[in-house]
Amino acid sequence: MSNTTTKNAAAGSARKKQTKKPLVLASVMLAMFMGAIEATIVSTAMPAIVADLGGFTLYSWVFSAYLLMNSITVLIYGKLSDLFGRKPILTFGIIIFLLGSILCGFATSMKTLIIFRLIQGFGAGAVMPIATTIVGDIYTAEERAKIQGYLSSVWGISAITGPAVGGLLVQYVSWHYVFWINIPLGILSLVGLWMYLHENVEKKKHDIDYFGAVLLTITISSLMFVLVEAGSHWAWGSWQIVSLLVLSVLALIAFVFQESRAIEPVMPFSIWKERSIFIANITSLTTGIMLIGISSFLPTFVQGVMEQTPIVAGFTLTTMSIGWPIASTLAGRMLISIGYRKTSIIGGVFLILGSFVFITMSSSSGPIWAAVGSFFVGVGMGLTSTAFIVSIQSTVSWQQRGIATAANMFMRNLGNTIGAALLGGILNNRLNAYFSQKDPSLSVDDTNILLKVSEREDLAGGVRRILQNGLTLSLHTVYYVVFTFAIISLVLIFFIPKKKDEGSV
Repeated sequence: MSNTTTKNAAAGSARKKQTKKPLVLASVMLAMFMGAIEATIVSTAMPAIVADLGGFTLYSWVFSAYLLMNSITVLIYGKLSDLFGRKPILTFGIIIFLLGSILCGFATSMKTLIIFRLIQGFGAGAVMPIATTIVGDIYTAEERAKIQGYLSSVWGISAITGPAVGGLLVQYVSWHYVFWINIPLGILSLVGLWMYLHENVEKKKHDIDYFGAVLLTITISSLMFVLVEAGSHWAWGSWQIVSLLVLSVLALIAFVFQESRAIEPVMPFSIWKERSIFIANITSLTTGIMLIGISSFLPTFVQGVMEQTPIVAGFTLTTMSIGWPIASTLAGRMLISIGYRKTSIIGGVFLILGSFVFITMSSSSGPIWAAVGSFFVGVGMGLTSTAFIVSIQSTVSWQQRGIATAANMFMRNLGNTIGAALLGGILNNRLNAYFSQKDPSLSVDDTNILLKVSEREDLAGGVRRILQNGLTLSLHTVYYVVFTFAIISLVLIFFIPKKKDEGSV
C-alpha cells in the first residue's frame, strides 16, 4: 500500500514538473516583445525626452549605450545559460532590464538617462538569445521551424504598436511611462517562466571563464566605441581612435588565446568549425549591415526627397516588419519540405530584389515603391534568419545551444553597428563632396531642413534642388553598398553545405 502511495506521489510530482509548452512560449514571447518594443517606442519618445532633459549632443548615445551593453553581454549570457540553465539566467536578465527601465523613467538629465540605458542594455543581452534558445530546447526540430514564425511575429507587432503607444503616452501622459510600460510585461513573463518551465540541468561545479568574459567585454566595447565616435566626435586618425583600435585588437588576440586554453570557454570556437554555423554567422553580419542601412536611411529618403510626412515614412519601414513574420511562418513549412539551404537561397534572392528596388528609387517613385522594397527585404530576412536559427539549434547539443544562438545574434548586432558607422560615413562624405562642388556655403547639417516641412517650404528653389539632389545621390550610394552586401549574402548562402535529407529539417 505504501509502495503504491509512493509511486502515485512520484507520478504526481512528475506531472507537476512537466513543462507546459504553450504557456512557456507565451512567456517567452512576452519577454521578447518587451525587448523588441523598446527600440520603436523610445525612438518615438526621444524628441519629447530631449525637449525635457536637454543635451541634444548626447542624443545618439541614448541608443548606442543600450546597443553597446546588449552586444557585450549577449555571448556571456548565452554561455552562462549553457552552464546553469536558461531559466535563472533569463530571470536575471529580465530583472536587470526592468530595474534599468524603472530608473530610465526617473532620469533627470541625458547623462543619467544614458547610464540607466546601460543598465537596461545589460539586462536586454539575456532576453533575445535565451528566449530563442528556450524554444530550441522544448520543441523538436520540426516544431521549432513552425514556432520561429510566432517569435518573428513579435517584431512585426512591436514595429506597429511601438510608435503608436509611444506617441499616445508622450502626448497624453508623459515620456516616463514609455519606460515603465515594460514592468507589467516583464513580471508576467517571469511568472510564466517560473510556473511552467522546468529544466533538468546537471548540477556540477563549473569552471567559469571570468578572464575570457573580461577580455570579450574589452574587445567589443572598445570596438563599438570606435564605430560610434569615429568620424563624429573624434577623427579616424586621432590618438583616441587609434588607441581604442589597438586595445580592441590586442584584447581580441588575448581572448582567442584564452579561449583555446579555458576548460569551459565563453566562446567555444569548435562550433565555428561547423561550416553551416560559420556561414550562417558571417551572413548574419552582412544582413545586419543591410538592415541598419535600410531602417536608418529609408525614412530620410521618403521625407527629404519624396517630401512625404513622417507617418508615411514610418509606413514604408513597417512593411518590412510585416514581411518578416509572414516569411518566417512560411519558412517553417519550407524548412520541412525543401530544407535549410534552399529556403536560405530564396531568402537571399528576396534581399537582392528589395535592395534593387532601392537603387532604382527616385523622388517620383512614390512611397509605395519604397514600401515594396522594404517588404521584399523583410521577406528575405524572415526566410534567412529563421533558417539560420533552426539550422544552428539542430546542429549543436543542449550544452552549446545557448552560446550558438547568442553568437548568431551577436553577429547581426555587430553588423548593425558596423553598418551604422560605415554607411553613415559614406552618406556624409558624399554629401560633403557634392555640396563643395555645387554650393560650398551648404553643409551636411543643412539637409536637416529638408526633414522639416515649414523650413523646407521657405527654401529658395535653387538651394532646395541642390539639397535634394545631393541627398538623392548620397543615399543612392548608400543603397548601392546595401545592394552589394545583399549579393555577398547570397553568395555566402550558396556555401551552406547540402544535406542528404535536403527535403527535411
